[in-house]
Amino acid sequence: MRTFDEMYLNSPAEGAAVRDHYRDYAQWLGKQSQDYLRARSAEAEIVFRRVGITFAVYGDKDESGAGTERLIPFDLIPRIIPAHEWVSMQAGLAQRVKALNCFIRDAYHGQDMVRAGLIPTELVRGNSQYRPEMEGIQVPNDVYANIAGIDIVRAPDEQGNGIYYVLEDNLRVPSGVSYMLENRRMTMRLFPELFGKHAVAPVAHYPDMLLDTLRASAPSGVLEPTVVVLTPGMYNSAYFEHAFLAQQMGVE
Repeated sequence: MRTFDEMYLNSPAEGAAVRDHYRDYAQWLGKQSQDYLRARSAEAEIVFRRVGITFAVYGDKDESGAGTERLIPFDLIPRIIPAHEWVSMQAGLAQRVKALNCFIRDAYHGQDMVRAGLIPTELVRGNSQYRPEMEGIQVPNDVYANIAGIDIVRAPDEQGNGIYYVLEDNLRVPSGVSYMLENRRMTMRLFPELFGKHAVAPVAHYPDMLLDTLRASAPSGVLEPTVVVLTPGMYNSAYFEHAFLAQQMGVE
């Protein structure tokens, strides 16, 4: 089975040629000692534990029978996506989310896809998540999935170039963005010199964008909508994210 290495064109045993967009980072990394990197990794773990950036694993029980908590994964080696690849991916993902919303709208308005014979009716009406109560209901801006978590993987083609693939679409309140934000914040804390040398796209404005998206989903005529974050509570696996996003958006 062929795999794709984000940083190297070939394996270290074959000469370890570094990909162009990793070249500067690889030079910096080669100057860092193992002790320095271990110390930075330990510092990240201490901060994550102090702040409580964890998630519950329900399948893994502790002595009391409750789901154990684990720290979020943090890799000292960043995944670098070149700007031209990101622009293309961003456009494709936006198109995909638009198509998914069109699909959901059609499921509750006319079901043209069923009448055209593209999808069997039992796959729509027989789905456990289908809600007959929503048939004919007009939602603001025709947006049914306001937040989408699209899982992306990369695999090599015949020439060894990395090709992006969508692994799955998560549309039912996907979680995980808070861990991305905290990972970026931690990387900036541990290695500020890297951000001074590279033009890294910002992500800190995500909570502001999320708040704008939620406000835009208010019914027509509501000028000052109230936004809240609902959570099952502190024992939910994504509770840190619920509290984090509520705090970052300035809502309850």
